[in-house]
Amino acid sequence: MEKKSKFSFFSSSSPKFHPSSPSSFSSYPPSPLHHVFTQSTMEDAIEKAEVIIKKWDPNTPSFTKIVSLFNHSRKEAKEFIRCVRDLRKAMHFLVSQDSQTPQLALAQTLMQIAMTRLEKEFFQILSSNRDKLDPESVSGQSSTSTNSEFEDDFDDEDDFEMKKAGNSITKVEKASAVVMSDLKAIAECMISCGYGKECIKIYKRIRKSIVDEGLSLLGIEAYKGSRFHRTDWVTLEHMIKNWIKAAKIGVTTLFRGEKLLCDHVFSASNSTRESCFYEIANEAATNLFKFPEFVAKEKKSHERIFSLMDLMAAISDLWTDIEMIFHFDSVADVKSQALTSIEKLKVSIHSALTDFESTVHKDSSKTPTPGGGIHKLTRSTMSFISSLSEHRSVLSEILAEHPLPRNSRLLESYVTTLEDEEHSHALSVHFAWLILVLLCKLDTKAEHYKDVSLSYLFIANNLYFILETVSSSSNLRDLLGEDWITKHDDKLSAYMANYEISAWSYVYMSLPEEPTDLSPEEAKMYFRSFHTAFEEAYMKQSSRVVPDSKLRDELKVSIARKIVSQYREFYRKYLPMLGQEKNIEMLVRFKPDNLENYISDLFHGTPILSSSSVSSTSSSSSTSWLSLGRVLG
Repeated sequence: MEKKSKFSFFSSSSPKFHPSSPSSFSSYPPSPLHHVFTQSTMEDAIEKAEVIIKKWDPNTPSFTKIVSLFNHSRKEAKEFIRCVRDLRKAMHFLVSQDSQTPQLALAQTLMQIAMTRLEKEFFQILSSNRDKLDPESVSGQSSTSTNSEFEDDFDDEDDFEMKKAGNSITKVEKASAVVMSDLKAIAECMISCGYGKECIKIYKRIRKSIVDEGLSLLGIEAYKGSRFHRTDWVTLEHMIKNWIKAAKIGVTTLFRGEKLLCDHVFSASNSTRESCFYEIANEAATNLFKFPEFVAKEKKSHERIFSLMDLMAAISDLWTDIEMIFHFDSVADVKSQALTSIEKLKVSIHSALTDFESTVHKDSSKTPTPGGGIHKLTRSTMSFISSLSEHRSVLSEILAEHPLPRNSRLLESYVTTLEDEEHSHALSVHFAWLILVLLCKLDTKAEHYKDVSLSYLFIANNLYFILETVSSSSNLRDLLGEDWITKHDDKLSAYMANYEISAWSYVYMSLPEEPTDLSPEEAKMYFRSFHTAFEEAYMKQSSRVVPDSKLRDELKVSIARKIVSQYREFYRKYLPMLGQEKNIEMLVRFKPDNLENYISDLFHGTPILSSSSVSSTSSSSSTSWLSLGRVLG
């Protein structure tokens, strides 16, 4: 049994033309044109109608029983519709003159035959022209592109619809326009004659099956919550990607096309359009938008946040179309379901953000990263934050509703440089906060290093990685701003300076700050002190790592500028004084250029195990140093 509509536009008392009850026609509103009818024009209308209607009587054994009127001759189809309309006017005239006349009974018989034929034609056009009435073709038509073409002008095969369409649309769209016009002409004729119920019943049944089939082909099924509880996340992720594609096609093509077709065919009656579209689309569209809600209710974790944001963005992108297509009160459930899904997704996304922050807070790994390199937490966290920034439109709406509490001096002082621009401010603050959470955790992890200089290098490496991630992401750079980047660049410089001081200060201090006139013994003491300090520092720092080549070069240049320049000056001044010393190659083990080579090999994480490894390279050059010293002497 067909599901009863919540509407009742055509009740059992709807007027119909029945030969056995001519009085039933008297209840139908009189045509505004009945007064122009005369006895002569009335008789002429019935006579013409009788010829063409009986010719196309579907119950006669002639060829017209199996041939479609509209396929056979569109010119004759137009004449058929015109005669039926004139017959209706004639019947109004007869009712106003004499409701018991035999001519009225004949007219009613003809009208019933005509309605049977049009009902058959309506069904055949709908069922046999699915390719011309597919949503994509229909969506290509405007709601007025074929308005009244059928009744205005339409001669043989040179249809007005095609003339009007011209070369601007495809052949498929032209054919679609013609079929839509035929359906509209039949629907208007049947409804005006009191046979709307039959027409609409056929339309709803056929078009609903097409919509349901279309969604099924797109992979949309009848969704139930129990199904999602049993589905693993990998499968669900695949379903989400498919749903996003299907929803876009479903809304912008399938439902939009169905709405346009419904509006066009039943343009004469708003209530009929609403009733039909409700029966065809409401259940399917509501089911479509249940999917995101069911997904949002599943177990929340930050790994799933991107799929959730993709779902929310998909609905948001479609919202204008949803409002336009489902504007009838009868299909308000569709918009309501879509809004419910958005709200559930918001809650789930915010929960996932909270879970992500908690995961960073609770990271309990205590094993120091070898050489003070980049911690895996830094890489994973910044990758996640960078990906988050690509969904700023979704997040800005959510975070505006859940701003961070300004009850922390740390947060307050940290975000003062961020611009205050409504939603974007809440978003910027949250991203800055997430990075601050990471930096605080890295500070804790730096304490696991026993060497202070390694702690500073570890923080510097990780902060540089964070800054590079922000700078290379236009979204993050825009959200955090240049002031934020400058502020953290300054912090990076401070960490680098602290590393140099704690790692190389003994080398810097092993030579006199301002070389004055020293005795040979004092000079030898400074050479020994410098070589010992440099070898120890070099051996220790050789295992350190700076993964980024730019930062690595900057650090080596800074160290070399301080050590090599100072040593070069000392070397040039006091090496000639020691030219006559025996075993000078043991005393002066490094040339300034050798120091530069050693420093250039630093921060690749390749440790030197003993001082002999450091001095072996320089000893091969000892003869040349000695010769140089004697020459200078």
